[in-house]
Amino acid sequence: MKDQQGSNRISSGAIAAVSAVVVAVGGGVAWFTSQSNNTPTPPNPSGRIEQPAQPSTRQPANEQTPNVYWLRSTDKNVALVPQPVRVASIRPNQPLEAAFQSLLAGPPEGTDSTTIPKGTKLLGLKTENDEVHVNLSEDFTSGGGSTSMMGRVGQVVYTATSLNPKAKVYIDVNGKPLDVLGGEGVELQQPLTRESFEKNYPL
Repeated sequence: MKDQQGSNRISSGAIAAVSAVVVAVGGGVAWFTSQSNNTPTPPNPSGRIEQPAQPSTRQPANEQTPNVYWLRSTDKNVALVPQPVRVASIRPNQPLEAAFQSLLAGPPEGTDSTTIPKGTKLLGLKTENDEVHVNLSEDFTSGGGSTSMMGRVGQVVYTATSLNPKAKVYIDVNGKPLDVLGGEGVELQQPLTRESFEKNYPL
C-alpha cells in the first residue's frame, strides 16, 4: 500500500514538472514572437525627423542659355537669327565654348544658313571682364565674297556676345588678330561690338 502511494506521489510530481517545463517553453516562445514583431528602431540621437528625399525639380543654378546665330535671307538683306543652346556649365567659359561648337558644326539641315566654312575649328576662347577673345583656325578666312565675310563675322560677334550683349569681341586666327578678312580685303576694326558691327558692316 505504501509503495502504491509512493508511486502516485512520484507520478504527480513528474506531471507537475513536465507541466512547468511546457508553460516555461510556451511563455518563452510567446515572448520571442512578440519581440520579433516589435523590432526596435535605431536610436536618433539628434532628435530630428528625417524626411524622405524628394526629386529636385529646379534647374541647376549654373545653367546658362547662350545663343548661336545663323543667317536668314529676307526680302532686302540677310538677318542674324538666334537659336538658344542650354548648357549646364562647370567652367566659366563652358557655355560660350558649347555655343561655338554648335556654330561651327553648322545649322540643322533645311533651316537657316551659315557662311562659316566647314572645317573651321575653335582653337581657344576666353572671357575677361567685358571682353571675349575668340581664336579660330585659318579655315575661317577661306572662300566667299564680302557678303559672306560679313555674315560670318556677324555670326561670331553675336554668338560671342549672347550672354553679354555689350561685350567687346576680339577675333584671332591661329592666335593672331584678324585685321583683314578674305580676298577682297575687308578690314576689321577690333574690338568688335554689336553696335559697331551694325554701323560699319551692314548685311
